[in-house]
Amino acid sequence: MNDYIAIATAANHHIRAYAATTRLTVEQARRRHDTSPVVTAALGRLLTAAGMMGVLLKSEEETVTLRISGDGPIGTVIAVADAAGNVKGYAGENGVDLPPSPQGKLDVGRAIGTGTLSVTRDAGTGEPFTGTIELVSGEIAEDLTAYFAISEQTPSSVGLGVLMNRDNTVRHAGGFLVQLMPQVEDEIVEKLEARLRTIHSVTAMLEQGMTPEDILAYIFEGLGMERMGTRPVRFHCGCSRSKTLRILAGLDPKALDEWLSKGLDTEVVCEYCGERYTFSAQEVLEMMAARRTECEKKENGDTDSLT
Repeated sequence: MNDYIAIATAANHHIRAYAATTRLTVEQARRRHDTSPVVTAALGRLLTAAGMMGVLLKSEEETVTLRISGDGPIGTVIAVADAAGNVKGYAGENGVDLPPSPQGKLDVGRAIGTGTLSVTRDAGTGEPFTGTIELVSGEIAEDLTAYFAISEQTPSSVGLGVLMNRDNTVRHAGGFLVQLMPQVEDEIVEKLEARLRTIHSVTAMLEQGMTPEDILAYIFEGLGMERMGTRPVRFHCGCSRSKTLRILAGLDPKALDEWLSKGLDTEVVCEYCGERYTFSAQEVLEMMAARRTECEKKENGDTDSLT
């Protein structure tokens, strides 16, 4: 089964919610970055959250970036999503190994430590908007719940989970995001909160064979749930050899002088997906010349430029 996000509303559209299954997405990230179990759990939770928040975007040009900066051994964890369900991300340190938490789980909170969570929404038309809060626990779901309440004034509940197999592959991954709309009745809120308190973990529900639709139906029992469809989600970076070459050729020439003068090949690794690209000095020099020509045409008012 491919990864996807189920969308629903309840209580006469006063509550909206999203639930996701993301095992394939998180496993792809694990393989590409060769992450340890606790890093896989941290990155997987953030990728899942980004995917669900991508559904909230209004156009295909928009992106949402989640960045956790902590003082724990992982350091930084970043996830980016768009409205089409494409997510990508990486962690600062991939090989972190920690003992389990007192509850016997992967200790994501300790791996991240204290720090900040930033959410950046970029509409692609101007200055991106960024909201930042102090981390509540480093467990990510609690931190995002706090972010929505503090930065966006939207009462929300977030659940995220990644369960690993003994061979360190991903067994289950997924999450849910429930948000209250304005003027929802107190009685409805109390029923919803009572239901949410009965959820032990997202991965326990997935382990029982529950689908995202099942998870939403469980959360909204007795609250008049209406299904609003599904969206695909997948790990997809969008980098390419040609894009990477143009970026490399656009760097400060002084930073490339020593390497170019020796005529050596260089390797560039995409931090989001781990893809490796090798370029010769001649390729970079040719692209730099093409970029100069492009700039000259633009300065002279010639619109027939490189793409």
